[in-house]
Amino acid sequence: MGTPDFAVPCLQKLVQNGYEVVAVVTQPDRPKGRKKQLAAPPVKEAAIELELPVLQPEKLKVSGVADILAYEPDLIVTAAFGQILPKELLDYPKHGCINVHASLLPNYRGGAPIHKSIIDGQPETGVTIMYMVEKLDAGDMLSQVRVPITDEDNVGTMHDKLSAAGSDLLLDTIPKLLGGEITPEPQDESNVTFAWNITREDEKLNWSKSARELFNQVRGLNPWPVAYTTVNGQVMKVWNSQVLTESGAEQTQGTVLSVSAVGIDVQTGGGVLRLTEIQPAGKKAMKVSDYVRGSAVVEVGMTFGMENTHE
Repeated sequence: MGTPDFAVPCLQKLVQNGYEVVAVVTQPDRPKGRKKQLAAPPVKEAAIELELPVLQPEKLKVSGVADILAYEPDLIVTAAFGQILPKELLDYPKHGCINVHASLLPNYRGGAPIHKSIIDGQPETGVTIMYMVEKLDAGDMLSQVRVPITDEDNVGTMHDKLSAAGSDLLLDTIPKLLGGEITPEPQDESNVTFAWNITREDEKLNWSKSARELFNQVRGLNPWPVAYTTVNGQVMKVWNSQVLTESGAEQTQGTVLSVSAVGIDVQTGGGVLRLTEIQPAGKKAMKVSDYVRGSAVVEVGMTFGMENTHE
């Protein structure tokens, strides 16, 4: 059971390694793009290529459980499925229901663990395989793998690393689980943190934060949904940045200190952040070197995040 790209390697490797996948459960097709045409989830596309039966219940608690149980699964594997499984389903498989979660539980339970780990400046994250229970990401843990986060990483790179690490960990864990070689470990409830889904407010750059915090926020939202600020009352997305200095605040927070082909340097609450790739309103994302050669409107002395951008 899974929906986005993150879950695809798990499905593919289970099949490639000889496991009998009796059915694939994923979210319904959703409208996508400007024309709002229905698009299949990546897991459905992978399942069709593998010639596997596909089930797409809208809400498991309302319908779909009987259809799944008709396949008499011995083990249910979920990865970024997007719904909590009802008790009737959790209790059925003789080997239980296990989940591939992209965090080092009990940290970052919830739907945005990769984004929040990077935004918080964590030096590492990982994947946990755990039993599913009726409470969000709270089941006993079966196995974990740690994955470093470098300054060069963003959500896109970490998604791919964790997806690969998770599918490998799944293949390592299942035989041990079936063989009774694993003692499940309860999560330490005193150390639980949550990673709720990203909101529009999470995307907005607050220039009173330090350059390092803003740098983490920018890469923690790349390639989706992308951080933004405002200039001349219009939204400008920020795709990539660099920390130029990490202390000091000589100018008003958000003030543009310099504009050149190497970047737009902005005063923060602690240090200077250099914007290197931006997306002005109504335009495609571009390097700042291309922006300054075109119709650049950002000038030294403007202040990001203010309606009146001139001091």
